[in-house]
Amino acid sequence: MTPQPLDAAATEALLAFWRDAGVDACYLDEPVDRTVFVAPPAPQAVQKTSATVTALHGGMSSADAVSEARRLAAAATSMDELAQAVAAFEGCSLRAMGARQAVFARGDPKGSILLIGEAPGETEDLRGEPFVGQAGQLLDRMLTAAGLAGQVFMTNTVFWKPPGNRSPSPQEQAACAPFVERAFALMQPKAVLLVGAAAAKSVMNTEDGLMKIRGQWREWRLQDGSASAPVMATLHPAFLLRQPQAKRVAWADMLSLAARVDTAQVEPNA
Repeated sequence: MTPQPLDAAATEALLAFWRDAGVDACYLDEPVDRTVFVAPPAPQAVQKTSATVTALHGGMSSADAVSEARRLAAAATSMDELAQAVAAFEGCSLRAMGARQAVFARGDPKGSILLIGEAPGETEDLRGEPFVGQAGQLLDRMLTAAGLAGQVFMTNTVFWKPPGNRSPSPQEQAACAPFVERAFALMQPKAVLLVGAAAAKSVMNTEDGLMKIRGQWREWRLQDGSASAPVMATLHPAFLLRQPQAKRVAWADMLSLAARVDTAQVEPNA
């Protein structure tokens, strides 16, 4: 049987879809237990070498930036205080790369769902709230259709817009992680939704591609035991705008989220 020649355009489109979805690895040779993700101690997460890894603002080392973030975050006893701590934090290099303001969060801090994206975009940088651009509007419509409107508190892995809307670096995410973890601890959500590959890799501490882990419920718990909740990754709404055919997959994830929250709300002591 003679194999049919590949359609170059179709192949390129498929490869682009996989790339945008975060597919960057094949099956591994050895099994890996992926059922639990524990936030690692922050200094070890960012100390590549004491000489070469530095925060790109104010001469602060990466380890010092994380320590300062943890100090500021720990002192916050409410989301309002945490937002003020974020605005005062100078240890993330993105702050000095053209961002207009810190973009911390929007939504109900007493809701059932903590939603974490990757970084603010241009519209978010202008308005000072996450997920308010075209992608955010699509996300809101999906949450409303799933019956989750008003139950979500939204933030990102970093709070300043990266230049050129690039993905945040692991060092930038590590500097902001204590604030994300403090929001998690203060909120005590029923479930956590990670939106996009950058958020999934940062929170889950994994290099797996998004399509390998999306739609799967795991557990996220903080090292100090102050918070624990089921966590799931899904596609970013910006990706869905570019690849509308993927909305079916993201909608399935949204329905799974709604079912998870409903179950948690009826369980005793949930």
